[in-house]
Amino acid sequence: MTAAPENRPWLDASLPVDERVDLLLREMTVPEKIGQFFHAMISMGEGGELSDGNPEFNIASNREYVVDRHMSHFNVLGAAPSAGELARWYNNIQELAASTRLGIPVTISTDPRHSSSENPGAAIFTSSFSQWPEPLGLAATRDAALVERFGDIARQEYVAVGIRVALHPQIDLATEPRWARQLQTFGEDVDLTSELGAAYIRGFQGETFGAGSVSTMTKHFPGGGPQKDGEDPHFDYGREQVYPGDQFELHLKPFEAAFAAGTRQIMPYYGMPVDTEYEEVGFGLNKDVITGLLRERFGYDGIVCTDWGLITDQAILGTEFAARGWGAEHLTPHERMAKILDAGCDQFGGEQCVWILSDLVQSGRIAEERLDESVRRLLREKFDLGLFDDPYVDAGAADEIVGSREFREAGLDAQRASITVLSNDGVLPFGRGAKLYVEGVSADVAAEYGEVVSTPAEADLAILRIQAPYEQRASAFENFFHAGSLDFPAEVVEHVAEVAASVPTVVDVFLDRPAILAPVVEAANAVVANWGASSAPLLDVLSGAARATGRLPFDVPRSMAAVEASRPDVPFDTVDPLFRFGHGLSL
Repeated sequence: MTAAPENRPWLDASLPVDERVDLLLREMTVPEKIGQFFHAMISMGEGGELSDGNPEFNIASNREYVVDRHMSHFNVLGAAPSAGELARWYNNIQELAASTRLGIPVTISTDPRHSSSENPGAAIFTSSFSQWPEPLGLAATRDAALVERFGDIARQEYVAVGIRVALHPQIDLATEPRWARQLQTFGEDVDLTSELGAAYIRGFQGETFGAGSVSTMTKHFPGGGPQKDGEDPHFDYGREQVYPGDQFELHLKPFEAAFAAGTRQIMPYYGMPVDTEYEEVGFGLNKDVITGLLRERFGYDGIVCTDWGLITDQAILGTEFAARGWGAEHLTPHERMAKILDAGCDQFGGEQCVWILSDLVQSGRIAEERLDESVRRLLREKFDLGLFDDPYVDAGAADEIVGSREFREAGLDAQRASITVLSNDGVLPFGRGAKLYVEGVSADVAAEYGEVVSTPAEADLAILRIQAPYEQRASAFENFFHAGSLDFPAEVVEHVAEVAASVPTVVDVFLDRPAILAPVVEAANAVVANWGASSAPLLDVLSGAARATGRLPFDVPRSMAAVEASRPDVPFDTVDPLFRFGHGLSL
């Protein structure tokens, strides 16, 4: 073992981690401590080089963040062309960090990257990684071993490129059918969510937490599902969380399972509880929830990082959005930051305003001892992850590990297992060699299963892939969050009926929310649900080449009237659902 330099004794790996943390903490200046509190978005440069920033998301250069602001925790934005390029950028930013006075390594985090969705506020499509169903699709498999295997594969791919914190799993209960964020949940059932969330954490963090682990930042404490009218608190019109069914405690149960599984970090949600025993401010500013509930009742001493953008107003994709400090909008940014620290949080997600915390310390509003409390947690995580011992990755091996044949095949198997057949009048499975009319399915892939024709009239079978409905909103960023009515537009139903009048028709719905499927089921010969599946896995199931094993992870309501009458915090609360949780036909 190489001895640590005399001027950096915390690099001595033979010392206990607590002693190494103390040695480093004693050497840190206040600005160096302040930098650790900010978990900001960061951009990559082309070809794996350092980035000069991204003005579209108000992101400064890599050098300004690491050298000038002493920051060392970053959520990497966007998808690199290859795993090797991402790994090279990661090594370059670690070299930059090593050149600073104390050489504190950076910790890179990410939103989910292993599925097909693209949302700069929730998930990133990255084609170089193995492709899996969304968490709702993992829930449709009902297979905890598969979920843990996914976590283990994702862990290996993340570590290969230097990503060491997963800003997931999302273990909210999807109890409001209109909610825009349920695609990344495990659905509506508390027991299934608890079981699969724990399996997910075990897969990412490994049997023992260390140099090969990815730390999970489980979200959104204390449960982000009960949104008034299903609107999302990324936006001011969705800031209220309501509990007319008095089910606040139910939404905590998946987090109890996550604590038992050893999740290392927690992210509270934006929403503010209305008409409960807790203060009516967003959970990240809420001392009743963070200190009283999370820290004291549950005894949680891990890292707590707020969701993104609670302190400062920010422009996203050309639109200005107010800080999401709901219930504390009247406070100044300085006051909101102090309230977050008083609540018991350790990091400010999506913020880079180090000068505000500097002002608070200089004025005496925040004591240096309070800084030390959180910095100690944050440094310990870096030591436990092995970042101080060897922060670099083998960029040459990244392309071989990430998206390997074995990992991609496992993802395709999971896609097949998640596909859920909701209705079938006997048209499925279809026979190989049939004449197929397809929409939304790769014609080249379909040609491997039958003869692709150009009109429904020529076909033996039509296969249409459609998206669950959502309302268009005013800004580009809002439209990444599918919200509003669950009714299909009339023209979609009319088109399905028109095709079905000519030929037996199968409709596959990307069911990111539980759409009102009754008109589609009535018009089509078979209806299938997916939560992220490419053409080949879908056609394998429809043709009988793979078994249909998927089961619904939520109820599918019969009407919007039933949705509007349901209680947002209560699972399975729509009257007479069209399909119930667990429904799924075999072929």
